[in-house]
Amino acid sequence: MAKDSQFSGGKSHLEMGSLEGRAVLQLEDENLVDSKHNDRRTSSMDATPQISVFDTDTDDVSCKCTWNSILRQMHIVLFSKKLNLLIPCGPLAMLVDMLTDHHGWIFFLSLLGIIPLAERLGWATEQLAFYTGPTVGGLLNATFGNATELIISMYALRRGMIRVVQQSLLGSILSNTLLVLGCAFFAGGIAHSTKDQLFDKGNAVMNSGLLLMAVMGLLFPAVLHFTHTELHFGKSELALSRFSSCVMLVAYGAYLFYQLTSQNSLYMPLAEEEGENDESLQEEEAPEISKWGSIIWLSILTLWIAVLSEYLVNAIEGASVAMSIPVAFISVILLPIVGNAAEHAGAVMFAVKDKLDISLGVAIGSSTQIAMFGIPFCVVVGWIMGRPMDLNFQLFETATLFMSVLVVAFMLQDGTSNYFKGLMLLLCYLIVAASFFVHIDPEAIQDKPKKT
Repeated sequence: MAKDSQFSGGKSHLEMGSLEGRAVLQLEDENLVDSKHNDRRTSSMDATPQISVFDTDTDDVSCKCTWNSILRQMHIVLFSKKLNLLIPCGPLAMLVDMLTDHHGWIFFLSLLGIIPLAERLGWATEQLAFYTGPTVGGLLNATFGNATELIISMYALRRGMIRVVQQSLLGSILSNTLLVLGCAFFAGGIAHSTKDQLFDKGNAVMNSGLLLMAVMGLLFPAVLHFTHTELHFGKSELALSRFSSCVMLVAYGAYLFYQLTSQNSLYMPLAEEEGENDESLQEEEAPEISKWGSIIWLSILTLWIAVLSEYLVNAIEGASVAMSIPVAFISVILLPIVGNAAEHAGAVMFAVKDKLDISLGVAIGSSTQIAMFGIPFCVVVGWIMGRPMDLNFQLFETATLFMSVLVVAFMLQDGTSNYFKGLMLLLCYLIVAASFFVHIDPEAIQDKPKKT
């Protein structure tokens, strides 16, 4: 209403300006009869200020509307959630890095600063999804939901911290499949304790199959390494990893094509359920910012996460020593929990609303994307950089992933969910977290970045 009143006020003011211009011209015409010499100059000089006032008023109205729109979007993005109170932790981490060498505090503050940015990144993706449709929007949500992990991985890979890249991506899969999905099943089961929640078993089985394919891609290089059966020692394992990564990328591309063209899309239940909602719910789920506003904020948030990720990666090893926490635990447990903050909140919220297909699309969809795209993509990027990034995640990590994927596959095979299944997944994640807390990575010492 405020905008309408501004526009109406501006319109009436412009109309008054045009009437004043007409009156001036009429007076000049009367003077034209009396004085025939200086009338045209006088009329042009008198008319020009009126036209400039007209244009100035129009520019003022448009500038006010643009400025109000920018302020409104900034208020929605930065001040609408209490979690955004953690945003100043990012600049504070930079300040601590400039003034001191306390890597523990730098890591901790960077970690806290990334949490609200990851949540806002997921929110901006959801806003953009209103304009792209449910299928493309769901894929965008999974993609930008994993942007934090991929950005951290790129910085770590550039510094030669290959084990941090492998363990953080592995931890992202474990976090999504066990922690995020377990919380969604548990919260949905508590909210709907009188019945078993249902979901599309076909899509769940297809994603489980893709996860098992990713496990196979990780398993063979590890087996080849530990059985010492390489044709060319030190080269066959890396060559197999790069070939398998290319195959996995092709498989993921085919999966995307299937999702975008198939009527049984993983994200179609969102469209169907929204189509059945009443007008009040539709108004409640309307986009809060414009399409271009969503794109601009996605770019800003991604850039800000990239800046903080560099401070986070640089402080990992120092924080491990300062806090007496293994690097493996930081990489597998702490980093993915921060990166998956948006997926975690979204999956639980949709499960409570009895929209379990969407929760599976967020949790299992993100795991599938990391396994079939994120890991192979890092191998290819490392190939381009000249880094020996491979699919040999070591025996302990590969066995952990294999057992976790098997547990999740068995949980999804009947197409039903309850709080007990969620509790079992959460307990499995606790076992995994405790295992990595007492695990010493034998490759960590060799993986330290060398000074040039």
